[in-house]
Amino acid sequence: MHAGYLAAVQAEEAAAFNPGRMSNNIHLPKELDVRVWVPIERHRTLLKMFKELPVGESFIFINDHDPLPLFYEFRSIHGDVVGWEYLQRGGLDWKVMVTRLEASVGREFTDISTLMDLRKVAEQDWKHVVFHRYGMMEEGHVMELIAATEPAEVHALFSQRFAGKHTWTYKKQEPGEWVVHIRKQERQAAPVAGTLVNTFDVRPFHPAKRHEMVFDAFDALRPGEAFVFTNDHDPKPLYYQIEAESKEAFTWEYLQAGPEVWEVRVTKTVA
Repeated sequence: MHAGYLAAVQAEEAAAFNPGRMSNNIHLPKELDVRVWVPIERHRTLLKMFKELPVGESFIFINDHDPLPLFYEFRSIHGDVVGWEYLQRGGLDWKVMVTRLEASVGREFTDISTLMDLRKVAEQDWKHVVFHRYGMMEEGHVMELIAATEPAEVHALFSQRFAGKHTWTYKKQEPGEWVVHIRKQERQAAPVAGTLVNTFDVRPFHPAKRHEMVFDAFDALRPGEAFVFTNDHDPKPLYYQIEAESKEAFTWEYLQAGPEVWEVRVTKTVA
């Protein structure tokens, strides 16, 4: 009994000395499982939570994939005041503790939906965070990209992957600060017929499981094949996520669009 009490006291003292670390579940902030939300709502909520987080305080969230792009977006908006600690990695269980290290005045904006300052992003992560975050954006929204030099490589990749599906506008071109606005155009692609190989209903399952089912079905498709799935709300965020993470061309066709039943046909197109 005495040994257990002493261990608890030592753990509590360690937590007080370094509040951003996890210590035997003592004084840990409440965990928020964002996997039950659509990706766009996760993004909005977590950005708001960090904006309102007091200095020295933390929150923990659980995601179904590595949320590294969000870390860089926090830094882009608020500066180098973000503590980011992975408590669990891999699969559908990514657990992160986020801590506000110092006070900051985050940038406010209304004309863009996301900000990615490459000067605060590790170079090896540029492509992943930019294209993942862009893929999750809604059509018609704008990403502001900031770089120390002209982001020519990123521009070339956008031209290759999203030709005719985006606009690229330079807002500032000065030494140490190049600013670009990238607008995601609305997709007007005509439905493409494909051989139907799978039909399933995701409504009975947990939201994280629904995402897994759709991604597994997409991965199993060969070019020219399609599947149809049924959901209880508009699954458009899944479209953005597939677009962000897949290099294979596909079409997304609504067979039924609410208000209670949403049925979508996904076809992997022939190159």
